[in-house]
Amino acid sequence: MSFYDEVIQADPRFHTFDCVRDMKLLEPVTRAAVEAIVADAAAQGIRLEVTETYRSRERQQQLFTSGATQLRTVGVHHYGLAADFCKIIDRSASWAGDWQFLCRLAEAHGLISGGDWGQPTVAHTFRDFDHVQRVSVADQNPLFADNWYPDASYTPTTA
Repeated sequence: MSFYDEVIQADPRFHTFDCVRDMKLLEPVTRAAVEAIVADAAAQGIRLEVTETYRSRERQQQLFTSGATQLRTVGVHHYGLAADFCKIIDRSASWAGDWQFLCRLAEAHGLISGGDWGQPTVAHTFRDFDHVQRVSVADQNPLFADNWYPDASYTPTTA
């Protein structure tokens, strides 16, 4: 049984339309990496706040319909393997400015950044600078098909 099977599917918010920021719905390795990213950013003078962890199929469809995402169906958030952030500037949430620091922090903690999708030398048509995930782009399809879920030893940066 995976974290997805045991924790996420059993959570009462599994079908919610609401934004979920609960760190307990991040798979444990992902959660530890996200917490380390927040701490390392703070050490650099950047205050990060997690804005979304788990995302239901219903919320994903709602975001797609409104044009807020390019993914119609579930993404890595649905599996507790991704988080989005904002920067706190003057006590307000901000997504402005340079987010390259997040690419470096994600890689340092074994995650993939939506800024370069773990492929910094590739030209990307879609970038999601405030997003990190613990699944390589190559491994997303088996995850989405419910054929695979990463174990604790999986590292997307070497997959």
